[in-house]
Amino acid sequence: MNYRVVCNILGKVLLAEAILLLLPMTAALWYHESVLPFLWTMLPLALLGGGLNFIKPRSNSLFAREGFVVVGLSWVLMSAFGALPFVLSGDIPHYIDALFETVSGFTTTGSSILTDVEAMSRGCMFWRLFTHWVGGMGVLVFIAAILPVSGDHYIHVMRAEVPGPTVSKLVPKARKTARILYLIYLGLTLLEAIFLLCGGMSFYDAILHAFATAGTGGFSTRGASIAAYDSVYIEMVIATFMLLFGCNFNLFYLILLGQARAIFKSEELRVFLAIIAAAVLTIALNIRGSVGGFAQGLRYAYFQVTTIISTTGFATCDFDKWPELSRWILVLLMFAGGCAGSTAGGLKISRVIIFFKSYLYELKQLILPTRVKRIWFEGKAVSDQTVRSVLVYFQVYMFIIALGVLVLSLDGRDLVTNLTASIACMSNIGPGLSLVGPTGNFTFFSIPSKLMLILEMLLGRLEIFPVLFLFAPSVWRKR
Repeated sequence: MNYRVVCNILGKVLLAEAILLLLPMTAALWYHESVLPFLWTMLPLALLGGGLNFIKPRSNSLFAREGFVVVGLSWVLMSAFGALPFVLSGDIPHYIDALFETVSGFTTTGSSILTDVEAMSRGCMFWRLFTHWVGGMGVLVFIAAILPVSGDHYIHVMRAEVPGPTVSKLVPKARKTARILYLIYLGLTLLEAIFLLCGGMSFYDAILHAFATAGTGGFSTRGASIAAYDSVYIEMVIATFMLLFGCNFNLFYLILLGQARAIFKSEELRVFLAIIAAAVLTIALNIRGSVGGFAQGLRYAYFQVTTIISTTGFATCDFDKWPELSRWILVLLMFAGGCAGSTAGGLKISRVIIFFKSYLYELKQLILPTRVKRIWFEGKAVSDQTVRSVLVYFQVYMFIIALGVLVLSLDGRDLVTNLTASIACMSNIGPGLSLVGPTGNFTFFSIPSKLMLILEMLLGRLEIFPVLFLFAPSVWRKR
């Protein structure tokens, strides 16, 4: 373990968080609110971050082990410090609740313990939604984009932080790849904010909802979420951008290179769009009698399907009151999630495809054992190692959800609440069903249950292993 390079990067992460707090502090100044909660948070961040940053590594070598540790510790520290403004301002007096809200923000989950969102101060509201944007692409990818950190070995950090089974470099240098990803991310965020402004949103709401959509997070400045605006235009803009942010960012890079036709060769994108189309049509037909016709059914179905499969978590209606078929289609979409290389959570469509193809492969082997074929994905043969990693990931993923349900059941809530709360946090979605539905929240859970959900949110966002590695003694050995 290269402890010096780990400490050095952690210092940069804490300094970056201190600088990022300047934005919500500016919002607090603009609305004539106290800036002390942000100043008192920035001070220890700057001192600790500066101290760690002065630890100069003897070698800039950064390999997979260091990459996982850096990512896991960075997210834990960012969340621990990021909760302080909520506590110091009095918006969320209890630290565990503030930590829950912060982790939910950074991991772009969108689950909330707040019962009156609109009562928050403007500065802390800005920080709450801005955490979605910071966590969506990843703060370590941001640092890689602006600082010459640890040479090209930084790809190991990107692989640990960027969602998806694999991370490929768009260009030979990892730092340039990070820059391209963040420029695309920023460009789409600003474009959505402009569209929302044209739909009548205030500048403050447009920027913050663009942050939340870009990170596929789902926090809103309104208690009723997007339903508060009662605007088909705003709903369609947000739904379309949720769909875009749920796609692999490599595809946007191909568009910038003038290779737009190449994106339709993406098997993952085709399956992603096919799932959305099938779910929207099925749900629209299923709910048409209760929402005033098929056209209204399409409106609500398109928004809720895109918000769930992209793991954003906005709401335009109480889908917990929909027929059972529609409700459980949404639960299945919670598992699927968006595409690899996007800001979405869930298992990822690429894993789902490989998972089903591996089982079809095994069935064919049973029927025709003498025929040897490979599993193909995106026009390439999938290695046995990749197939094994997908199957192991799926098993661990389901085990953690089941463990979460067992811990939550100690509070005595119903099975649907516990199951969908665990799925929602592990898949970084936000709302579930029953008591944690789109009109509910997570405030009633006990402290042990909230800590379990916090752990699930981190495990889901960082794809399990960077967090689990922190508890493995062998990881911390020097050799």
